Amino acid sequence: MSETKRVLVAMSGGVDSSVAAALLREAGHDLVGVTLHLWDADGEQQVGRCCAPEDRDDARRTCEHLGIPHYVLDERDAFRKHVVDPFIAEYQAGRTPIPCVSCNRTVKLTYLAEVARRFDATHIATGHYARLERTTDGQLRLLRGRDANKDQSYFLFGLPQGTLQRLVFPLGELTKSEVRETGRRLGVPNADKAESQELCFVPDGRVGDFIRRQDGQTQPGAIVDSEGVALGRHQGVAEFTRGQRRGLGLGGGGTRYVLRIVPETSEVVVGEESKLYDRELSAKDAHWVTSRPTAPFQGEVRIRYRHRGAAADVTPCGDGFEVRFDEPQRAITPGQAAVVYRGDEVIGGGFIA
Repeated sequence: MSETKRVLVAMSGGVDSSVAAALLREAGHDLVGVTLHLWDADGEQQVGRCCAPEDRDDARRTCEHLGIPHYVLDERDAFRKHVVDPFIAEYQAGRTPIPCVSCNRTVKLTYLAEVARRFDATHIATGHYARLERTTDGQLRLLRGRDANKDQSYFLFGLPQGTLQRLVFPLGELTKSEVRETGRRLGVPNADKAESQELCFVPDGRVGDFIRRQDGQTQPGAIVDSEGVALGRHQGVAEFTRGQRRGLGLGGGGTRYVLRIVPETSEVVVGEESKLYDRELSAKDAHWVTSRPTAPFQGEVRIRYRHRGAAADVTPCGDGFEVRFDEPQRAITPGQAAVVYRGDEVIGGGFIA
């Protein structure tokens, strides 16, 4: 942004959002810091990193350091409705959801666009590693962040143009090490704060335990081979995802991997790793960033966040698209996002059916 603007900054309490705010403040913009209170732990649960009281305190301290106001907004009900409940339902249906996509689309960024209006803010800034580029017709293209290891464009494919038009990504051109160096230069209090790699509401990564605590229901059943021969028992299909090899509780017989989950019978089918490779997938609930393609095209498709992406033919159809990869891909998993790129540009994405 070349002109001075009033910007609402989403402050998670982490180093990325703090440095994003500091850079905008250095550039002379008028800022308002907002932290969304999304989740509380109870009982034996741990608190997730981006939902913990200490994170809200870190966001407040950063805002005090920058001399900007800070507000905490309670969005726990919306987070439960739009993120946690669908997350539980997807796992119980034998799929592996990607809650960060739904959170950005329904709770965080789209909601913050409404909040920004209350504060007379023209833009919303976040600490995402992604970039935006305006086209000649005024639309915004969504691009990968310069830091390939931190790029978060994968999680943002579902944002509508109306939200993208108001977003600012100050870290898009920076690497993580440059962000920390910038934080130190600008005196950001949490410049050296460690970051979490787990879901904010499942900090220990034990999804099955989380779902049992929240829902109280399990779907015990048999672990079988591809011929239907029973090899063992499990306590719930939510414990598993396609491609998993740890935690199966099977002794002997060589290394086995989860090939598929059958929620109707609560069976978990296991077998050799070679059976995990496929060349095709169908995606539903597609969102196209600028415009819906009208014909098949060649692109690069990522099937999970840490997937490097692979060349494929993409064919739009109905509310989704079909993908045929040039080379077989490992563990294409129902529920995960399939995000389509051309070079650095995000064309669109959907959910693997």
